[in-house]
Amino acid sequence: MASAAPTPDQSQGMGGFLGWIERSGNKLPDPVFIFFYLILALVIISIISSLVGVSALHPTEIDEASGGAMKIEAISLLSPDNIQRLWVEMPKTFTHFHPLGYVLVVMLGAGVAERSGFFAAGMAKAVKGAPKALLTPVVAMVAMIGNHAADAGYVVLIPLAGILFAAAGRHPLAGIAAAFAGVSGGFSANVSPGQLDALLFGITEEAVGASALDPTWTANIAGNWYFISVMTFLFLPIIWYVTDKVIEPRLGAWTGGAQAGLEDGQSPDPSAQDGELAAKGLRHAGLAVLFVIALWLLMVFAPGTPLINEAACLTETGTAIADCSIHSELRPLYQSLVAAFFLLFLLAGWAYGRATGAIKNHRDLVNMMAESMKDMGYYLVLAFAAAHFVAMFGWSNLGLISAVHGADAIQSTGLPLPLVLGLMVIFAALLNLFVGSASAKWALLAPILVPMLMLLGISPEGATAAYRVGDSATNIITPLMVYFPLILVFAQRWKKDFGLGSLTAMMMPYSIWLLISGTVLIVIWFYLGIPLGPDAPVEYSLPARI
Repeated sequence: MASAAPTPDQSQGMGGFLGWIERSGNKLPDPVFIFFYLILALVIISIISSLVGVSALHPTEIDEASGGAMKIEAISLLSPDNIQRLWVEMPKTFTHFHPLGYVLVVMLGAGVAERSGFFAAGMAKAVKGAPKALLTPVVAMVAMIGNHAADAGYVVLIPLAGILFAAAGRHPLAGIAAAFAGVSGGFSANVSPGQLDALLFGITEEAVGASALDPTWTANIAGNWYFISVMTFLFLPIIWYVTDKVIEPRLGAWTGGAQAGLEDGQSPDPSAQDGELAAKGLRHAGLAVLFVIALWLLMVFAPGTPLINEAACLTETGTAIADCSIHSELRPLYQSLVAAFFLLFLLAGWAYGRATGAIKNHRDLVNMMAESMKDMGYYLVLAFAAAHFVAMFGWSNLGLISAVHGADAIQSTGLPLPLVLGLMVIFAALLNLFVGSASAKWALLAPILVPMLMLLGISPEGATAAYRVGDSATNIITPLMVYFPLILVFAQRWKKDFGLGSLTAMMMPYSIWLLISGTVLIVIWFYLGIPLGPDAPVEYSLPARI
């Protein structure tokens, strides 16, 4: 399903507030250079802060000399120690950036699943047989789950939804809107963790480590599992209602037929390149998925397995610790999920490719893995810049100092903590209008927000969940979102005069309701104190002073 870039008259800017967003965002430099400029600003601020004696009292460490809280002072990034650290530890700073390893491992497997055609075939199979009355919720659900498929969700499912809606006698733009809302507006919603969880929690772990507030905290990519699962089933009826009751009635009845938006010679069913072969591939992929699940269950429940740390709830003498949580014993399992998703995507993609002929030998498999790493080239450059920004923030002590004073300022206002989380969601949503990359925004925000919220009693998992809600909701209304022009091209196949303003106006109701519902969800979740995932409470208590 080839796509073309919009012509100049198709991509003209819009007026009003959205036009201002488009013009302002286009003036921003690439996120890599944003980090570079921020590092320069950070160096200057660290020098000034060091000279004027900016400081704070460490919330968890004791000064052995005075017996009181340890004083943390701003350190100039041009101090001899920091200059030496910058140049000597540059390879370590980059390679030890937690998100880097998490994302690359998962994407090695996901790249095979995408390039073999497994992701595309799976999504097409899931939506093409849906009854007309259930077409919208099926498309929305597959779109949200399809976030694991990365680009395939945008490139395959969104145009496919338009074709399926037209074939059902419904307006194809409503199908495109429902799929776009699910894939992008529901970007953080899913029924299971995936590469996004690995990416964001890697950055969260880096921020916690730089703050030195809790050396024992480690990332668990299942730390938002319960929350994102509930968010999926909360967003599903919202997308369904907005599509069927708000968007489609405004679009009017579709009279163009099922072929109007198709290119010459294109099949109305994009998954029909060889239906029997694709079905065989999906069966083989399903067996591979079951194998990986069985393997992990074996490593959990069989005697003497490596993914259960039975000693975690025992003292040195072998007696049981009374208040020890079962999740402490399961921590190795949670930490193994990155490898589990790598293997699941790899074997499912390989099994599908072998059955359909997309993978003929081991060289094809290796080439697909190599191609997926080529696609990560830009991310590696961005990660290099982000890694140094986060690390230097920690070296200067400005991150922890800002967090301490920020927490004190919030406490002095008397704002309830759930309201603080809600405001964070809205802030992330507004920032998303200008900076599209989820990882870039979180790398900017996490060094201050994560430790600040920890000091206020909100866990790193809670901070990450709140950020995800805001980051998703406004994806579908900003022209700076990388797939926005592509979605415009898909829409223009069915309606030639459909412009940027038309697409933004069509997606605005989704954005508003997803933001409102997501904000209410995180606030209620905090009030109820429900764990966000396995071993992931929303509330947090600092470890005892040491």
